[in-house]
Amino acid sequence: MANDTPTADSILVTGGSKGIGLAIARRFLAEGYATIVCARHADALEAARVALPGLHAFECDMTRAEDIARFAGRVGELVGTPDVLVNNAGAYVPGQLHAEDESVLEQMLATNLFSAYRMTRALLPGMMARGSGTIINVCSTASTTAYPDGGSYCIAKHALHGFSRTLREEMKPHGIRVVSLLPGATLTASWEGVDLPPERFMPAEDVAEMAWAAHRMSPRTVVEEILMRPFLGDIGS
Repeated sequence: MANDTPTADSILVTGGSKGIGLAIARRFLAEGYATIVCARHADALEAARVALPGLHAFECDMTRAEDIARFAGRVGELVGTPDVLVNNAGAYVPGQLHAEDESVLEQMLATNLFSAYRMTRALLPGMMARGSGTIINVCSTASTTAYPDGGSYCIAKHALHGFSRTLREEMKPHGIRVVSLLPGATLTASWEGVDLPPERFMPAEDVAEMAWAAHRMSPRTVVEEILMRPFLGDIGS
């Protein structure tokens, strides 16, 4: 049975075992939030538990509808309906539309769009009944700017931004804030092997700070879109 009276504010971060997701989890955990993350790999989740004592970390393949449904049930048992949902799960496969395998589009949509769509729909009834909540969709600068090697990733991130905008309009009568967070190149494991100094990237902690700030606005305000780039611009520009 779901816990309808959680003792602390709570947050769920998908894809939260490393990178931006883990930085957001760390930021909210430091503020006393009951913090739940999910990811596919058990070793990364265990490392996250060690790094952040008190973190609730679960395995979930966000490309599988049945995994999401099962995980949403576990979240309900643990904290009821979270106050904050951060749809951060995603993946990047470089390529060009005319040359990439057709399966890449399906993979990018499943990871970057359908995961957020399904997780959000699983938690929305509780948020709507409560009349409050914050949903942060971690989009990308690729959600507004096409890149030559972005391929289906750019399509999926554009779609996620569209999902976020549509959800924002639907949730206005229900007191639920919907935020699109669009970070550029951030120093995470996805950039390993790139021959650039760390100073050329944004720290994940800066992205986490913006997620926290967006959530902490008064109920009278919503930050609809947060566009962040490295100080010197996009990588390659």
